[in-house]
Amino acid sequence: MLASEADHPGGAVATVFSGVTPQYYQPHRLHGAERAWPETNCYVDLWIEVLHAYGTAPEAMLGFTLTQDYEGDQFTFFKVPLEDLESLYHITVTELALYDSVEAHVSTQIERGRLCLVEVDSYFLPDTAGITYQTEHGKTTVGINRLDPVNASMDYFHNGGFFELSGADYAGVFQHQVESGLRWIPYTEFAKFPPTPVAIETLRSGSQELLTHHLRRRPSSNPLAAYAQVFAGQVEQVADRGMDFFHLYAFNTVRQFGANFELLASHLEWLDAAQFSDEILAARQISDTAKTTQFMLARAVARRRFAPLATALDPAVAAWDAVMTGLDRKVG
Repeated sequence: MLASEADHPGGAVATVFSGVTPQYYQPHRLHGAERAWPETNCYVDLWIEVLHAYGTAPEAMLGFTLTQDYEGDQFTFFKVPLEDLESLYHITVTELALYDSVEAHVSTQIERGRLCLVEVDSYFLPDTAGITYQTEHGKTTVGINRLDPVNASMDYFHNGGFFELSGADYAGVFQHQVESGLRWIPYTEFAKFPPTPVAIETLRSGSQELLTHHLRRRPSSNPLAAYAQVFAGQVEQVADRGMDFFHLYAFNTVRQFGANFELLASHLEWLDAAQFSDEILAARQISDTAKTTQFMLARAVARRRFAPLATALDPAVAAWDAVMTGLDRKVG
């Protein structure tokens, strides 16, 4: 539910979505622990939870997953097109021009009911404990729902949940210890929401139209087949560069296409589970093959035995063809 000015009278700290708190927040089922890929990438995961908090169905936006390609060194880092957010949900997303401090701009937009999506350093995000928090610097995007500069705290959407930070982490996120002339300016967007979500029937109809649109935009040839041709050779090179490099490689290859097609399966299930039953199974086959391949990849790197990888992707290659052939017949 969107907050209004009446929700924070008397100088109380404003929020974009009222009624959500980090302590009691329940993530959307697309981030359920039972999924093969409970988290996908920071941008799509953020929008899943933002749309969930807004009170609408994030499954509706996922038709764009059909367009993922193999880019020669990685799979497309899939992101929801901003025009899809506007056509489906009537949410407009625009770059925020920064001429004052990031905090000043974000505070102004929150007061106006707009959510700011800000690139920050994951080194200062407590929800990444055990991954990058206080150990490794990395770029990621958060959606700031509540900002309190006076008490140095904020509530934010990130990956598959909703969190809070304060104190030294707040200072780190906003670069308080960096000389002003040396601060990098983060890429920042702000989203404007309609007062009430689009009706579910309208959302489903719009999603069906976008599915056809994105089907026409899919890669001209099977991207998994292209990747399979170079996969084993790439892994031999990965093995020479240590486990840290392995994790980066796996995230940008098998994890990206695995998570992408698990989301496609969820999208088709939300649209019409009966109509798309075969395509849902095929999309899940791609996701499951990616999961199995990731384990095989780790073993191959550790043992330097690459022969088993030669056919590891075959089920996913066949399943991609099955997804596209089926959708061509039904909606293309």
